Amino acid sequence: MNSYPLPDDDAAELQQIAGCEMVDLLLPDMNGLLRGKRITRDALEKVYANGVCLPMSLIATDITGNTVEETGLGYDIGDEDRICRPVPGTLKIIPWQKKPMAQVLLGMEDGHGEMFEANPREVLKRVLDRFTAKGLTPVVAVELEFYLLDKTLHKDGRPKTSINPATGERNKTTQVYYMEDLNDYQGFTDAVTDACRAQHIPADTAVAEYAPGQFEINLKHRKDALLACDDSIMLKRVIKEVASQQNLLASFMAKPFVDQAGSGMHIHVSVLDKEGKNIFASTPEKPADTLRHAIGGMQKSSKDCMLMFAPHANSYRRFVLNAFVPLNDCWGFNNRTVAMRIPHSDEANTRIEHRISGADANPYLVTAAVLAGILHGLENKFDPGPPIVGNAYEQTEQRTLFWRDTIDDFMASDFITSNFGEKFRHIFGQQKQKEMRTFYTQVTTLEYEWYLRAV
Repeated sequence: MNSYPLPDDDAAELQQIAGCEMVDLLLPDMNGLLRGKRITRDALEKVYANGVCLPMSLIATDITGNTVEETGLGYDIGDEDRICRPVPGTLKIIPWQKKPMAQVLLGMEDGHGEMFEANPREVLKRVLDRFTAKGLTPVVAVELEFYLLDKTLHKDGRPKTSINPATGERNKTTQVYYMEDLNDYQGFTDAVTDACRAQHIPADTAVAEYAPGQFEINLKHRKDALLACDDSIMLKRVIKEVASQQNLLASFMAKPFVDQAGSGMHIHVSVLDKEGKNIFASTPEKPADTLRHAIGGMQKSSKDCMLMFAPHANSYRRFVLNAFVPLNDCWGFNNRTVAMRIPHSDEANTRIEHRISGADANPYLVTAAVLAGILHGLENKFDPGPPIVGNAYEQTEQRTLFWRDTIDDFMASDFITSNFGEKFRHIFGQQKQKEMRTFYTQVTTLEYEWYLRAV
């Protein structure tokens, strides 16, 4: 038994970190950013025993780190602290620091000793509880695309593509799935692999993507969707930290370059029944009704959940024609032009790949929205229509998305309230409204170019 109140897995992990001096306490906020505290190793037992106090407003700070008073979590409640407790099983070494350090995820409580319902991880957990009540288990994997950029930006703050470490020249061309790019950046990918191995992050595939310096790293599927999303949050941190050490900037911005591909977050989902059988198992010639209903539910809920898939102003620049980004809610087998793709696989491993979200979204909230949509479809037996064969861009009506509209749709949605709670809808909606209002108060360089002399 432990002589201190750490769970056995966390205690065993800590014992492997010889000379650990500091521990990062990490609280993922609604934007998926990691906030928290750094404590000494000696204070860790107290945190496990009693928790640590953090302002409740941290959960819903805007993307710039400012409190959103409209959420009611700031001055209205005196900017109260809430107890945050370590999530068991998430204590890991930080392998990129010069001195031995550890990190652990936190979950925030409300004022009554229960988990705060608007905490993104808790939002997902409540959806998973509904699956459990039906004897169902989602199996989830997350794919993340990102850019490796020059750490030095242009004078106006715009990014530069990175300098290829093998050639010494700035990346200019697109070589999708090009093995030479992986060879050239092997120092980066090897360091990411080493860090993932040290932190038990199940990353298994890296590919060069569809733009200069763009890559994708895939995570293995998990029968625990919470752990799958923990993996993606921690993988982002690994990628950013390793890149920084190699004088690179890793960005998960949805669309950093207007003339290059955007970065997506693809969620792969299958669902197991009580006997461990995949309820989606089927063939393209005869898709299972459960598969069709699940897709139909995601289609029905997509508009309500779009703000969770595309939460930022820049998110909407990703939705452009002929860029492997879905412009509607259609589906199909082995087809990358649709929103809900059924990847090629054997019958038993049939799964849905949800392709709408950008890499800038919060994986807990995206996965919660995807799974809630699946439940919605299974419960109501929605018909998704026929699968698309061939180019979906030419066969379907393309929608144009605007940030303001998706915020309004989210705030007016009964689906959001019934599946994620009124408090979550209010806090996340107010956070995004505040960000939008702030964004539109800025005068852009393009406005000066167009209007300063002309009007």
